[in-house]
Amino acid sequence: MAYEGDDFYCDEVLSGRTPVDVVLDRGDVLAFHHTRPFWPVHVVVIPKQHVLSLIDPAAVALVPSLMEVVSEVAQQMVAEHGACRVLTNLGGYQDSKHLHIHVSAGEPLR
Repeated sequence: MAYEGDDFYCDEVLSGRTPVDVVLDRGDVLAFHHTRPFWPVHVVVIPKQHVLSLIDPAAVALVPSLMEVVSEVAQQMVAEHGACRVLTNLGGYQDSKHLHIHVSAGEPLR
């Protein structure tokens, strides 16, 4: 059954309802392989605290630890695949209303 809420990361991932393949767990930040990847290598990095998006004022305090994990994941991906992209979506482009950053490599699967 497809998820129909608006915060997949709090409702499913952080609650443990949907198991994920963890890449890094740094206390307040979690990186894991996307449950429905758009790229061959697709990792999502999220704060464990609910924050709506990068432009939410609450994000400011979380950005340093979030970016530290994004950087580590990106370094690993570049070492293994030669390149990666780092992306976040805002507004109507943001499917899940929880700050999350995609770190990916390869050509789109869809």
